[in-house]
Amino acid sequence: MFEEAQYFAPVSAQDDGSVVVELATSHPGFADQVYRARRNAIAALAVNHRPGEPIPAAEYTEQEHRIWSLISHELAIKHRKYATAEYLEGALRLGLPTDRIPQLQEVSELLEPLTGFRYLPAAGLVPLRDFYGVLADGYFHSTQYIRHHSVPFYTPEPDVVHEVIGHANALANDRFAALYRLAGAAARRVESEEALEFVSKVFWFTLEFGVMAESGELRAYGAGILSSYGEIEEFRGMDIRPLDLRVMGATQYDITKYQDVLFRAESMRHLEDVVGAFWETCDDDSIAELQAGVISR
Repeated sequence: MFEEAQYFAPVSAQDDGSVVVELATSHPGFADQVYRARRNAIAALAVNHRPGEPIPAAEYTEQEHRIWSLISHELAIKHRKYATAEYLEGALRLGLPTDRIPQLQEVSELLEPLTGFRYLPAAGLVPLRDFYGVLADGYFHSTQYIRHHSVPFYTPEPDVVHEVIGHANALANDRFAALYRLAGAAARRVESEEALEFVSKVFWFTLEFGVMAESGELRAYGAGILSSYGEIEEFRGMDIRPLDLRVMGATQYDITKYQDVLFRAESMRHLEDVVGAFWETCDDDSIAELQAGVISR
């Protein structure tokens, strides 16, 4: 889950034990009291969850299931045109339902036999070290709510569409799952907040918003692109740069807009050799050297 997105919807526990999700006035669901009550109830499921227990089911409405079905259908069409082969292979293996929102427990039970990954429910902000660190153990933090029905192809913060369609399909592929685990191990290994931020930026520009050359054209593998109905049509026109660890770790981004700077891997092997090898071995000293421009890759 994107830490920056919690600017839009911070979650707080009240004295009476209830949970409140604060939506910005610009949020599509701000004035919808029914939607806000559901967001609070769904967030409470995650707050009260304990690791090792089954993930509590969110009681989705028929309207919410229809939103999922609409988005699933439209994204599947775009994925065939724009997604990398490894992502499509993961989607085929996982076999997510398209007519209803799957429960996170269900996603875990589909995913675990394939690559060992399971989902953990998240109410809101997950600290960077916790969010990335558990990837090393094969866990992925995920929200459970779905975007507001008034704008089915837009969400100002990551919802279950992003977390499941974007990430779970990638996590069902062995090679991508291995990269997620390496990112988690790197997040645990580094000690300073600066090094952790560097690791997270490399994750952002690859597993969230990565693109790759495949069969003579540019395709996407990043979950942020592949879960965005609009961005998936625009990414080929962005500022596409060579895969470069030092530059990725120093590049600022704005989560509220389409990502206008993207980094291109020349193949899956190239991604593994550059980014996977970095996550496998990086520490505070090697990251400091990269930041200082001593090492260039």
